[in-house]
Amino acid sequence: MHITGGCHCGAVRYQAEIDPEGISICHCTDCQRLTGSAYRVTAPARQESFSLVAGEPKGYGKYGDSGGLSRQFFCPNCGSPLYRTDGDGGAIGIRVGSIDQRRELTPKKQIWCRSALSWVETIEPLPRFDGED
Repeated sequence: MHITGGCHCGAVRYQAEIDPEGISICHCTDCQRLTGSAYRVTAPARQESFSLVAGEPKGYGKYGDSGGLSRQFFCPNCGSPLYRTDGDGGAIGIRVGSIDQRRELTPKKQIWCRSALSWVETIEPLPRFDGED
């Protein structure tokens, strides 16, 4: 599937080909901290199918719970998380929230569930509103 996306302020834009069947939710503690939320949703892409269209993201590397190097990329202006690469620069994990076509994408699996916050499975009965109440 061809996708486009970018950061919140519009300074960084990209395009890629992704496999919608590979979209996953990650509950690891790194993803919780990086999103400031309970989990992160990622779409996989191959390095050769990903290209920057505008701007230049900022990045840094960190070893994750898996022991592998993960390079995180984000907008240097607004801070929006955009994607990650593994230490070899091979696979890319695009942050679903930054994808323009995100409404068409559905996660197919959850990983690092041992780190999941206890309440993530129990939000269905919470009151729902179409905007702020």
